[in-house]
This record gives sequence, C-alpha cells and structure tokens, in this order.
Amino acid sequence: MKRLLLPALLLIGAAFAADEAKPAAEAPKEIVLFNGKSLDDWESVDIGGSGMVELEGGLMIINQGESVSGAIYKKAATLPMTNYEITLEAKRLQGVDFFVGLTFPVGDLKTCATLICGGWGGSVTGISSIDNLDASENNTSSFQRYKDDQWYTIKLRVTPTKLSAWVDDKQVIDEDIEGKKVGVRPGPIENYLPMSLTTFNTMAAIRNVKLTPVVEKK
Repeated sequence: MKRLLLPALLLIGAAFAADEAKPAAEAPKEIVLFNGKSLDDWESVDIGGSGMVELEGGLMIINQGESVSGAIYKKAATLPMTNYEITLEAKRLQGVDFFVGLTFPVGDLKTCATLICGGWGGSVTGISSIDNLDASENNTSSFQRYKDDQWYTIKLRVTPTKLSAWVDDKQVIDEDIEGKKVGVRPGPIENYLPMSLTTFNTMAAIRNVKLTPVVEKK
C-alpha cells in the first residue's frame, strides 16, 4: 500500500508544481491615443466656424468655435469595437457648453454614440443618443457641476450589453443597451465619426487619452 501511495503523492506534487509554473494571465495592454507629444494620430475637422485643435504644453487644446470643434482619431479601425474602456483628463477653459464630447464605436464603426460632459448650458452629462433620444432626454442624463480650469478624469466603458461612465470616482452612467438603438445625434457631430474628441462653443484642454481592452468576467 505504501509503495502505491508514494508515486501518487509524487504525481500530485508534480501537478501542483506545474500549475505554479504556468505564467499568470497578462493584463490587457492599454493603448495610448494621445501622448502629449504630437497630434499625428488626430485629424482636426472644421465644419465651418470650428475652433482649431492645437498641441500646447503637452495638452490637446480644442479652441472655442461657433459650433462643434474637435478632432477625429485616425486609427479607430485598429481598435476594439466593444469590451473596452477609454480614460482621459479634461478641463473647460472657457465657454458654457460641453467640454467633453467623446464619440466612440459601439460594436462596429458604423454604430457610434457620444458621451457628453457639460452640455446644454454647462452641466448635462449623458449619452447621445439612445432610442433617438439625446443626452438631455434619455435615462443616461444627469446634472453634474463642472468648474472652469479644473481637471476631471473621465472614464467610458463599452460592452455588448452596457454603456457606463464615470466622472472622477463617481459613476454617472450605467445603461443597459440590449435591444436599444444606439447612434449619434443627427447634426454636426456626424462629421466626427467614428471616434473623436469635440466641444461645443467651448474651449477645452485634454490629456492622457488611453484605451484599455476589458476582459469580461466568466
């Protein structure tokens, strides 16, 4: 009996040792969308009266225009279309409307939406659009207080079933999108698909724009 038990114990020990030797799953690697060094990956879009997008002191500066101003990320087709997070830091330098308009793909390049921070007079935050209702009208809408010249950390998460967003450490959006129509608001923002950063009649500074794939929990 002892002769049989010893080989079995040796096999069990070897199995444990093999498990310990397996490398841990690598964390998803973040993709830097704006590194503060150049705007080579971004294309400024002028729809008529748009403010210029410039690099200044390591910041992306979206100058105030008469309507929507901003830049498209030129490599959007190389990025994940779902199961990802985008994080950035932004502040409003002048103006009274949204200083973050983050347009992003939802599942594919033709289906996009926009996270709005500070719209409709400076405080409305939400997603445009869901079931043809914009950020001021649908369930994602909320009022957040934004101060001029103060940095805010914005995080957006996209999965096949949900859109979520945070302002600093506060979750402001947790929206189930199963069976719902997702799309951008008809109008000027349609010129900034599929991924962009924009403002409306407002000047903003942007930094540290990153995308990180999200691993769904099984």
